[in-house]
Amino acid sequence: MLRFLVLLCLLPLTAMAAPVRNESVPMSVVTDVDLNRYLGKWYEIARFPNRFEAGCTNVTATYAMRGDGDIRVENACTKGGIAEVIEGKAWVVDTAKLKVTFVPWLGAIAAGDYWVLDVKSNYSMAVVGAPSGGFGWVLARKPTLSKADTDRAMGVFAANGYDTTQLEWVQH
Repeated sequence: MLRFLVLLCLLPLTAMAAPVRNESVPMSVVTDVDLNRYLGKWYEIARFPNRFEAGCTNVTATYAMRGDGDIRVENACTKGGIAEVIEGKAWVVDTAKLKVTFVPWLGAIAAGDYWVLDVKSNYSMAVVGAPSGGFGWVLARKPTLSKADTDRAMGVFAANGYDTTQLEWVQH
């Protein structure tokens, strides 16, 4: 657990990793996100490689409103047979653009971009990325995704300059 926490605290340093996105391609986010519908538990279906999730299976992210108007973020995974959980916070910057941090005492300096690139109208699947090109996730309300939704997510990433061949598929 401590190793997972330390790695997440180093999140800003992971931006130095090789990007998985061509940053010359403009990113396109959804025009509106209904935050109340977005809240809740999401299963991570796929991700681009990152240090803080290396070796993680059974990954989930749960979002809930906090009393101060920010969003509570709880990320959980299984690593080496051990359940690991970390809590962070997020806040809305613009309609589909959020900032997320797992080291809130460092404020915005330790926050990463979390942009909603696509969300199905029934909020059963979402595609999330970051303009830095270092991060991207496919999320779903269930631990599996249909071929049509998988193809949709791959198309969204490709249209935003991501190299989809680098996606890692999460075991649940």
